[in-house]
This record gives sequence, structure tokens and C-alpha cells, in this order.
Amino acid sequence: MPALVLLGAQWGDEGKGKATDLLGGSVDYVVRYQGGNNAGHTVVVGDQKYALHLLPSGILSPGCTPVIGNGVVVDPSVLLSELSGLNERGVDTSKLLISGNAHIITPYNVTVDKVTERFLGKRKIGTTGRGIGPTYADKINRVGIRVQDLYDESILTQKVEAALDAKNQLLTKLYNRRAIAVDQVVEELLGYAEKLAPYVTDTVLVLNQALEENKVVLFEGGQGTLLDIDHGTYPFVTSSNPTAGGACTGAGVGPTKISRVIGILKAYTTRVGSGPFPTELFDEDGAALRRIGGERGVTTGRDRRCGWFDAVIARYATRVNGLTDFFLTKLDVLTGWEQIPVCVAYEIDGKRVEELPYSQTDFHHAKPIYETLPGWSEDITKAKSFSDLPKNAQNYVKALEEMSGAPISAIGVGPGRDETIEINSFL
Repeated sequence: MPALVLLGAQWGDEGKGKATDLLGGSVDYVVRYQGGNNAGHTVVVGDQKYALHLLPSGILSPGCTPVIGNGVVVDPSVLLSELSGLNERGVDTSKLLISGNAHIITPYNVTVDKVTERFLGKRKIGTTGRGIGPTYADKINRVGIRVQDLYDESILTQKVEAALDAKNQLLTKLYNRRAIAVDQVVEELLGYAEKLAPYVTDTVLVLNQALEENKVVLFEGGQGTLLDIDHGTYPFVTSSNPTAGGACTGAGVGPTKISRVIGILKAYTTRVGSGPFPTELFDEDGAALRRIGGERGVTTGRDRRCGWFDAVIARYATRVNGLTDFFLTKLDVLTGWEQIPVCVAYEIDGKRVEELPYSQTDFHHAKPIYETLPGWSEDITKAKSFSDLPKNAQNYVKALEEMSGAPISAIGVGPGRDETIEINSFL
């Protein structure tokens, strides 16, 4: 009954798509359990590059069933566009399953997201403006629209009316916008019903039955640990739980069925959007990491903020997720540096701090304390085993493993599917 959770151990963009794709050929189901099309995965297969925003990365693996769980928020137009794009490239998308309990991102959720962010001005969160936050807010406020509502026009109309009662007041009286018509929203949403119908099912039942039949199920988180609504750098976070516990609620599978939790860890650190980032670089090294690593958001198109590896964050991710393994990505990007700094602790108000401070104020003022490790200049993209790596690259990996608190079981040495060193099998 192997159920695995694979998630980001930093601020997202760690390379989860590649890790999921690598495992996809060995698993029966790959499940997205939270987030929406604010998450992006880049997967390179041969000479083909795929940018996935809402679909699970397992959709690229023949024989694997991709699942969008109940914890995901779904923009139907984005989903259908993504499916169409993959079909045009010869990818079979017919096995996709969508939870009827997943919530729909409506046009008014997108509108509210954009106008609210603009209204915040310099206090903005850095949201992608895709309606994710307002959709989760509707879910908690119990005025959300679920996928299953598309198949009952009467219920759909009632729910849209209830949601727009308050939102139109907000749009017209606070933001000086026009009110949104109920009929127009209902008509647009009903237009998606027939196209989505072949995929919609009770995914909770499907996944639990699969585990009872000893099928391998991989739960794929979007974003990263430090963007978790409860355990991240609040308020500069996403609106859901990318941490391991989110897999249980977002897919309807009990925690006793999870056998392994794998954290994806970039060999340096990046972040998109606003919020504190202790190791962020504003010099030539930061620009080089961004250029060599191709650090531009898959979904947002924004340049990522770049910095050195932060072991404090890695230890925190190990703790809150119960990580059993790490998959270290983009080690090749660090080739060429004579010395590579690693943040081992913070200085806060003149004191050395070894663990992530729970106080937002303290974290905002945290200054990195670095240890410097010797770098390497040899090309590592052709390495097939750990022993193939230069000695200094081996030592760098070992140091990160010791600092982070969980074994590194795989290492990405290039963007391609086959440019990975597997130290210990995840299955």
C-alpha cells in the first residue's frame, strides 16, 4: 500500500514536476491535492518541454492516472485549454479524473483577486491574480461553487446569487466597479459542464480503493512548504496547505496510508512574489543564478528572486512535513563557483538562531550566517552515479543532507528526465 507525498521544501519552484514525472512510470495514480493554476511545473521529456499549471505531472506518463483532488481549485477555462494543448501534442489526457468536490474559480473570483491586490498598493501580497485566494475564501465562507454544481442549474444559480450578493456590494461601493450579472456567470459556467463531464467522479472513493488494491499513489503538492497558509511565511503565502498534511484533506486519504514523504529541495533558494527571504542576493551571483537556472516562473512569468541555500528552511520543512527523503534539484546550476556559501543559521537582534523563528517580525529581520564550501568547475550533467560527481560536489551534497535532517535520495544534474542520479529508490 505505497502512498507517497511529494512536495516543495522551500518557497516553491523546486522542480517538483521533474520529480513527479520521474516517478510517474512507476506509479498508478498522481494526485494534485491543493492549489490551482497558480502552481506551475516544467517537465522536459527528450527534446520536448511541457509547462503544466493545473494538471498533475503524471499526465505525461503513459499508464498513469492523473487526478485533480477535492482540495484543488479549478479554473475550467484554464483546464480545458491545458488539456487541448496537450492533446494537440499527442499526449493522451483521457485518463484524467476530477473530484466533483473540487471548487470552481469563477470569473468574479478573478475580478476580486485583481482589484483587491491593486487596492493594497505597497502592501500587496504578490498574488498571481488568478482568483485562487478568493475561491478558497468562498469555500471557507460556504458560498463556493463546486464542480458538481455545474450539473444542477438550480443549485448553481442559487449559489452564484449568494456569492454575488456581497461581492457586488464590494465591487460597486468600495472599488467603483460595475456589478457582475448572475445570469452571465451561470451561463459561462454551464458552458463547461459537458466538456468536463467525462472526467468528473468521486476521486476519494477511487483513490482509497486503489490503495486497498496495493496500487501506488503519488500525491503531488503545488507551491512549497514556506508558502503554506498555516506553516509558511504568512501573510506572504498561498491559500491552501502544500505541506504533507494537506494531502490527506485535499485527497480524502487517511494519514495512516502515507508511507513516504519526499521533499524537493533546490541546491540554492528561490522565491517569487513578496515576503522575507534571508539569503536573497542582489549582486552578480544572484543574477547568475537566475540566468543559469532559468529562474522565471512557469505560471507567472516573473523573474524569481534568488539566493544561496538556506539550511534553516530545509530543517523546518523536514519537521513540519515529517520528511523521509529529499530530492535535490539543479545541482548543475552551481557548477563554476569557486566558493559556495550556505546559510546555516540566522542572526536576529545580535543572537544566533538555529531554527526558523515563529515570529513574523523576527524572521523579517533575520540575517543569514554563512559557512562557505568549496565549489567545482567540472560538467556534472552526464553523471550517472554519486561517485561520478566531482569530490567537492559530493561534499556539498553531503553537507546539505547533514544540515537538512533527512537523506538525499536523488539528485538532479540537468533539466532532462534522464539527468538524475538516484541514490536510494523512492519505491
